Amino acid sequence: MKRLFILSILTVGLVIPMHASTFIDSLSYDIRFAYSIGGSMPIGMPATIRSLDKYSLEANVQVGVDVYEKFSKRWGLATGLRLENKGMSIEATVKNYHMTMVRGGQTLEGRFTGHNATDVTQWMFTLPVQAVCYLGDKWMLRCGPYISYVHSHSFSGHASDGYLRVGDPTGAKVEIGSDENTRGSYDFSDDLRNFQYGVLVGANWRFYKSWGLLVDVSWGLNGIFKSDFHTIEQTFHPIYGTIGLSYHIK
Repeated sequence: MKRLFILSILTVGLVIPMHASTFIDSLSYDIRFAYSIGGSMPIGMPATIRSLDKYSLEANVQVGVDVYEKFSKRWGLATGLRLENKGMSIEATVKNYHMTMVRGGQTLEGRFTGHNATDVTQWMFTLPVQAVCYLGDKWMLRCGPYISYVHSHSFSGHASDGYLRVGDPTGAKVEIGSDENTRGSYDFSDDLRNFQYGVLVGANWRFYKSWGLLVDVSWGLNGIFKSDFHTIEQTFHPIYGTIGLSYHIK
């Protein structure tokens, strides 16, 4: 019995590396270099946001490795690891927008009407798991969930050129100016989540030898703020489109 047990352990120890080696050899790898455009926003424009006045491109670069396992001529599975930034810089006109801000060393909370400017930076590692549909040798479609660990983030801005009603829309009126001494500032960086998840769909086109073009659309499901954060009443979902190049290395 002892000899049989030892023989079984040795057999498993030999078989697992052999199968693992076969599995690894069946994988293929792409390196991706991409850029994303989008923002963290509520689903449906709330009435308190009257207009989006300005949107600036940010350093939303994306680099990573995509790993593919092809099960058949048509179907496969994709995963990988990406380093990316989902940032935005926007300016908007708002009315009766619930906010907390600091003005002249004093913290104010209430309903703000005026101009609002926000800068967001979220550097993260993203792990997707996608089903792959191969359309011939050059095209593939991808769809599946993703999870991201946000290791560096900030959400800050200022409110200007308007007024704040303290507490509710009928509260005391505080004028908010346009210079650094009279405008209000805010920083909600500590209220951002460290983990995000969502859905990712995309496509690849191999256009020349090992080079390909890729497009992705990602939709965050759980929002960028922690569940106990209520200063901003709407859930901000990170929604981004990505375009870039891929290089096939195996």
